[in-house]
Amino acid sequence: MRIIAGTAKGRRLIAPDSKGTRPVTDRVREAVFSIVGAWVEEANVLDLYAGSGSFGLEALSRGARAATFVENGAKALIALRRNIETLDLGGTVVSSTVSDYLNRSAGSYDLVFMDPPWEQPTEIMSADLGRLDMVLAPAAQVVVSRRYSDGEPAIPVTWGVATDRRYGDTRIFRYAKESDTR
Repeated sequence: MRIIAGTAKGRRLIAPDSKGTRPVTDRVREAVFSIVGAWVEEANVLDLYAGSGSFGLEALSRGARAATFVENGAKALIALRRNIETLDLGGTVVSSTVSDYLNRSAGSYDLVFMDPPWEQPTEIMSADLGRLDMVLAPAAQVVVSRRYSDGEPAIPVTWGVATDRRYGDTRIFRYAKESDTR
């Protein structure tokens, strides 16, 4: 696993040594950033279920202003902190469940990556997406990675599906929040 583009292009990332963590492939991450395009530049990024931090670190390498990484797995946190330290791109690590973080966060995020464990039920994903709506900036983008065979999560009524694509066993959704919903 490596950073694909930007200031840290080619730098290697370590993956957590854990059954519960499924690192996203370089191919899928490259496709995601192709979809997101220039939206990443100067964005305030939130990487939920961060694992190794590959989405948030890729965003920082490509010009994101800041990144917050939310993870609660002990082995994943070790790998995440090591990757952040090694790449020296910045970023804030929050050791928390996604639900707890979203319930107490006062952030305003422009771009969110959500790559939960594949065994996570769609109902929990839908509930987290509802909580996430409260911390999004106007016109924010949300990228969700799911197992292709899983159902599509429910999204807030102020969001639209901008992209729905398949990459092998992975399904990528990109949601766009309407700009004047607050």
